[in-house]
Amino acid sequence: MRSARNLQVLGSIVAFVLSSGCAREDDAPSVPTGDAPAVRSAGDWPEDGQWAMPAKDYANTRYSALSEIDTSNVAGLRPVWSFTTGVLRGHEGQPLVIDNTMYVVTPFPHIAYAFDLTQEGYPLKWKYTPDVNPAAIGVACCDIVNRGPAYADGRLIYNLLDAHTVALDAETGRELWKVRTGDINLGETTTMAPIIVDGKAIVGNSGGEFGVRGWIAALDVETGEEVWRGWSTGPDTDVLIDIATFRPFYERARGRDLGVTTWPADQWKIGGGTVWLWLSYDPELDLIYYGTGNPSPFNPEQRPGDNKWTTSIMARRSTDGSLIWAYQQTPHDNWDFDGTNENILVDLPFRDSVRKLLVHFDRNGFAYTMDRVTGEVLVAEPYVHTNVATGFDLATGVIDYVAEKQTGGTGPTYDFCPSHYGGKDQQPAAYSPRTQLFYVPTNNMCEDWETFEVSYIAGTPYYGMSGTLHPGPGGHLGEFIAWDAVAGRKVWGIEEPYPVWGGGLATGGDVVFYGTLDGWFKAVSARDGRLLWRYKVGSGVVGNPITYVGPDGRQYVAIYAGIGGVWFNDVAHGAEPHNVPQPSAIVKDLGRHTSWGGMVWVFAL
Repeated sequence: MRSARNLQVLGSIVAFVLSSGCAREDDAPSVPTGDAPAVRSAGDWPEDGQWAMPAKDYANTRYSALSEIDTSNVAGLRPVWSFTTGVLRGHEGQPLVIDNTMYVVTPFPHIAYAFDLTQEGYPLKWKYTPDVNPAAIGVACCDIVNRGPAYADGRLIYNLLDAHTVALDAETGRELWKVRTGDINLGETTTMAPIIVDGKAIVGNSGGEFGVRGWIAALDVETGEEVWRGWSTGPDTDVLIDIATFRPFYERARGRDLGVTTWPADQWKIGGGTVWLWLSYDPELDLIYYGTGNPSPFNPEQRPGDNKWTTSIMARRSTDGSLIWAYQQTPHDNWDFDGTNENILVDLPFRDSVRKLLVHFDRNGFAYTMDRVTGEVLVAEPYVHTNVATGFDLATGVIDYVAEKQTGGTGPTYDFCPSHYGGKDQQPAAYSPRTQLFYVPTNNMCEDWETFEVSYIAGTPYYGMSGTLHPGPGGHLGEFIAWDAVAGRKVWGIEEPYPVWGGGLATGGDVVFYGTLDGWFKAVSARDGRLLWRYKVGSGVVGNPITYVGPDGRQYVAIYAGIGGVWFNDVAHGAEPHNVPQPSAIVKDLGRHTSWGGMVWVFAL
C-alpha cells in the first residue's frame, strides 16, 4: 500500500515540476510529513498527496498537482464512500486529509470526526463533541456554519460558534485546550477556518451585522494563550500600527489613528470590520493577508467618513501582528460589500518582470491584482456585471462610483449591481499554475435597497436597511468563470441557474471541480470550461472540494453536500428570513431541486 502511494506521489512531483517549468538542480524534492503544512505557495513545493490546510497551501490556491484524474478519464468518476454527518445545516468549508486520516468538522454543534482511510469502509477512529453554548445560534447572522479545521504538530484546531477555539490531539481526539476569544452576548461568533503560522493559530471573528468590532488574533498552538490581537478599528495602538513601519501605498491610507478619525464620535467601537473568511501567508515576506468585513450599521448615513479599517485588505507580520500595509477597497461601504474574500498569492510575469502578486475577487465586483509587497493595485477590472461603478483610478486606488447608485439619503436606491451578496461571497476561487488562470464562483444578482435609522443594542441585529434582490442581466443567478488576472479579463464562463456558492478546486489533470446550490458536483476543463462530468449529490453544495492520494495510491476527490449559509431558509418550508435579509424571493423554487442535508462524498476512478 505504502509503496503504491509513494509511486503516485513521485509521479505527481515529476509532472508538477515539468508543468511549472521552474525545476532547478538545487530544487531536490522532499515530501513533507503530516506534521507541517504540505504546500507554502503554488509552484514552490512538491505535491505530497495530502490536503493539510484549509485552502491546500498558504497561498490560498486550492490547487493540487495530482493528475491521475484528468480530462480524458474524469467521466469515469464514481462515488466510493459517503458519510452522513447528522447535521442539517450549511456545510461550508472542507475536510482535511493527513497521514491517511480524513478529518471532518460539522456545522453547529461542531462535531469533529476522524476516519481511517487505510481500512475498508473508512471506519471512525474517533469522534469529539464539544461543549458549545446553544445561545450562539441566535446571534449567528448567516447560518451556524464552520469553515473547517487547521492542523499542525499533531493538533487539530478549529473555531466554535460561541466564540471559542479548541485544539484536539489529532490521533486520539482528546481535547488539549479550549479558549474563549470573543463574547456571544455582543453578537460575536467565530466561523472562519484558522491557519497555523510558526506555532501560532491565526483566528478572527464574525458579527459585523451586530455591531461587533472586528479583530484577528494569534493563539499559541501548544497552550491556546493569546500572543497578539490586532483590531480592525480604533487607535493605532489597537490596530497594531507603528507609524515607523506602516507603509500603505496610497495617500488616502496614510495618517495617524485613521481607525478613529474616519468615524463619527465613538462609532468605531461598534463599527464592524470582522475577519470571518480565508487567510493567506507569505513565509518569505512573513506577511499574513486577510480581508475585513462591512462597517456597522449598513446605513451609511449614520457613519460618515471612510470608516477605516473596514472593507480592507490587511498585511500583518506573523510575529507580532504589526500592520505593514492596508488597502481599503470600498471606503464608506454603501452596499455591505465587505472586503473579506480570499487573497490568492502568486508569482507571475507582469509587464517586464515576475512580480509577487495578490489576487482578490471583491464583493464590490472588481478583481484586484496587487503587488503584495507594497499594496499597489496593478489591475482592477469588473469580473461580474456592475452598475455602481464606471471604472477605477490606478493612481489613487479608488473606484469611480455612480452617484445615483449610492445608498442612503432621502429615498430608496433601485437596481444596484452587484447586490449586497457581492460579485462573490464566501465561496473561494482556485488557481492553476498550469493555465495561470483563476477559477471563480460568482453571483449575478442586483438589488433595491432602502435605509433607515437604527439604534445599537448589544447582541441584536444592527442593520438600518431592507433590500429586495432580483436577477442580473441574462436572468441566470450565477456563473463559474475563468479569469486572467494579468490581463484583467474573463476567459470563459459557465452560466448557472443559481448563485455559485461552492468553492473551486484546480488540479494537475487540467480538471476544475465545483458544486452548485441545486445539488450538482461538476468537473470541467480548466482550458475551455467544457463540462466533463457531473454527479447529483443530493443537497446543495456550499462547501469546497479537495483531492488527495489514498493509501492505495489512487487519487480521490471529496466534497461536502449540505445547503445552508445564507441559503438555508430557501429550502425550509418557506421559513421567514433569519437575522439578515435572505435571498428567498428570487430562488423560492430552489426546494424543488434540493433539500437540507449533511453528507461527505468521496469519488475515485
